[in-house]
Amino acid sequence: MKTIDKLAILADAAKYDASCSSSGTASRHSLGGKGVGSSEGSGICHAYAPDGRCISLLKILLTNFCIYECSYCINRNSSNVARARFTTKEVVDLTLDFYKRNYIEGLFLSSGVIQTPDYTMAQLVEVARSLREDHDFRGYIHLKTIPDADGELLADAGRYADRLSINVELPTRVALSELAPEKDHRTIKLSMARIRAKSDEHAEARRAAGRVTSQRPRSRDMGRFAPAGQSTQMIIGAEPSTDADILDTTADLYSSYRLKRVYFSAFSPIPDASARLPARRTSLMREHRLYQSDWLMRFYGYGPREITAGTDDSAAAGMLDLDIDPKLAWALRNRPYFPVDLNRDDRERLLRVPGLGVKSVNRILNIRRWQKIRLEDLVAMKAGVKKAMPFTRCAGHHPGLGEAPSALLRQRFAPAASAQQTFDF
Repeated sequence: MKTIDKLAILADAAKYDASCSSSGTASRHSLGGKGVGSSEGSGICHAYAPDGRCISLLKILLTNFCIYECSYCINRNSSNVARARFTTKEVVDLTLDFYKRNYIEGLFLSSGVIQTPDYTMAQLVEVARSLREDHDFRGYIHLKTIPDADGELLADAGRYADRLSINVELPTRVALSELAPEKDHRTIKLSMARIRAKSDEHAEARRAAGRVTSQRPRSRDMGRFAPAGQSTQMIIGAEPSTDADILDTTADLYSSYRLKRVYFSAFSPIPDASARLPARRTSLMREHRLYQSDWLMRFYGYGPREITAGTDDSAAAGMLDLDIDPKLAWALRNRPYFPVDLNRDDRERLLRVPGLGVKSVNRILNIRRWQKIRLEDLVAMKAGVKKAMPFTRCAGHHPGLGEAPSALLRQRFAPAASAQQTFDF
């Protein structure tokens, strides 16, 4: 099979993996004639960093052959799809050729499992090793690791890649055992723990070296281990886990394994699917609300259970409200918490106000050192003034608790929910 034909198959097969982000890596470039590639700059929009940078990535599978029979996977062993497999040299050559044509700035490489997990992982590591050592490639590399692979292979992967990811697949152990019986929830978490331990080990070595030399060691000299950390992905809606279950698992992954990101992928029906799977696609709005909730937990101090607690409809217990964003939903359920005084209350309380994001709150805290905050100041900083007004008190604005009932506020903001930005809180 020609390389271009393999590329058509294996690039398309990689589109189902959402855990593709470039944030957090060390800055490297080939300016001055040293090396090939760059982890800086901008290009084709494939992945975004938190500061808005766009990193273009060649996103492919090494192969879509797989020995596993995961019910939800289009590339499962029994699936009737076109199959292809790259050699490690072909992936290296493609990455370098695409970079030199200014199409990409990095590589996202995943794979189906062939022969054994160790064999597959060794192939992925060889691609990264060849790029780094044989070609001095300095662009971004994200490797999807194989959970059952030997710990030494995972350690090798972290030495060459900027980010590693291991898909937890489904929110609960029971769901994974039913839909992917060949995969083990404990093995996946053990691999995550190994990556965290290796990352901590390298970080401590760098700190020790810095104390000895009284200066910050260079990343390439110290061999930083996966500087952009690790991430994971779980499929949403393939089984009956509630949003509360999903957020509990998400919070545990962040705290236990120090993950950088947890990605959610709404289930989409596949050809010749198992009867155990839903016949309809999971709502993309549900995926969107989970991402908003994830943001609230990581940057706003919300606990997973308080985001989903207090639904009036028992049939929707543990599920997020799809009509309004989770921050507004929490505010409407907790009206006695408000109004929040923009000129007196602390940062934690300000972050609970709908319409105020982290940047807006930081600006408020800075401005109020010199003057009183007014509604005009919120307008100037482009905060969500209309959403914030019923929940705040400031100079010239003193809402009463009974002035805007929760039902009225819900009706006012629900129609615009579908047009909201993912992180507009």
